[in-house]
Amino acid sequence: MPLPPTWQQFLDEAGGLSRFTGRFFSQGFKPRYEITELLRQCYIIGYKSLPLVGLTGFIMGLVLTMQLRPSLISYGAESQLPAMVGIAVVREIGPVITALIFAGKIGSSIGAELGSMKVTEQIDAMEVSGTNPFKYLVVTRVMAATLMLPVLVILSDAISLYGSYLGINIKGVISMDLYFKQVFDALSFDDFVPAFIKTYFFGFAVGMVGCFKGFNSSKGTEGVGRSANSAVVVSSVLIFILDLLAVQITDILGLN
Repeated sequence: MPLPPTWQQFLDEAGGLSRFTGRFFSQGFKPRYEITELLRQCYIIGYKSLPLVGLTGFIMGLVLTMQLRPSLISYGAESQLPAMVGIAVVREIGPVITALIFAGKIGSSIGAELGSMKVTEQIDAMEVSGTNPFKYLVVTRVMAATLMLPVLVILSDAISLYGSYLGINIKGVISMDLYFKQVFDALSFDDFVPAFIKTYFFGFAVGMVGCFKGFNSSKGTEGVGRSANSAVVVSSVLIFILDLLAVQITDILGLN
């Protein structure tokens, strides 16, 4: 009995992405290394994403504080607000929201860029000229996304906590020293390390999906748009799946 078209397409996509990932691991760590292109992609993917990530983190910390404050006041636990915001941001909200913003900006950018290069036959021209397009285009972007997202998450967490500090001082008064003392007293390495490690997997997934969609784009300019759109959708779903797996693993290891 044949599979429904939707399932057939899903399995084809999953198989293609798996082969593409296997190709990355088989070719990505062999010379020749494109160090200059890797550094350029780190600048584009990391540094140029910082304003959007920072603004999102600031608003996230500010809004979270303002939303939690009335509930904690009703329970007489307003003093626990810095600790609750700190744990929520560092363990879950910061990494996931930042990764989703990263997927929307970088995943779509990579998908559209490589897709346009594919349909205009620039990738074929690189192969003819003797350049390995997979190593130059794919490996550098995936590595840059994997390395830069954890840095962006750390910066986003810091900006979120500062936004939360300002949010508390809108209707109250607390010194910065006391605020951050309460935040760090509530946190431990068991909160930070799993959240930090999973951001590498988030970045790898965003870079890999974006490159896969762009590298296999077709049907002209319409295909480029589809590649950019599907790169965001698939990488966002993978972020949630990886986050769920990370939560289950940390729970099994007793890190929650």
